[in-house]
Amino acid sequence: MTDPIADYLTRIRNAVKAKHRVVEIPSNKLKKAITEILYKQGYILSYKFEDKDHGQGLIKIALKYDQVRGISAINDLKRVSKPGLRNYSGSKTLPRVINGLGTAIISTSRGVMTEKEARNAGVGGEVICYIS
Repeated sequence: MTDPIADYLTRIRNAVKAKHRVVEIPSNKLKKAITEILYKQGYILSYKFEDKDHGQGLIKIALKYDQVRGISAINDLKRVSKPGLRNYSGSKTLPRVINGLGTAIISTSRGVMTEKEARNAGVGGEVICYIS
């Protein structure tokens, strides 16, 4: 697989379209950090990391839906920086998603964080994805 983050986002997108409650994804450190951000921002209901003794662990994500209308909290997931074309942004030029209503996830020298946290910390980095 050439782009595990794109696979991660696609699995979540497909689970949302199919109205699944839980999605299982192979884990790594970056995917775990993105999952924690999704939880803190309120896009997912809960998550669980299952690490195996030998080999790759799993991330189980419980997706969040509106109880009345059945609409997902995640409307759109878009991969920005790709293996063929990396997208970097400075601290002063960090992107805003839907004029601040969405979230951009940034990989910085201080770890993975949202664009708001990166702007407050005064650091830039690689723009991983947009969530709305």
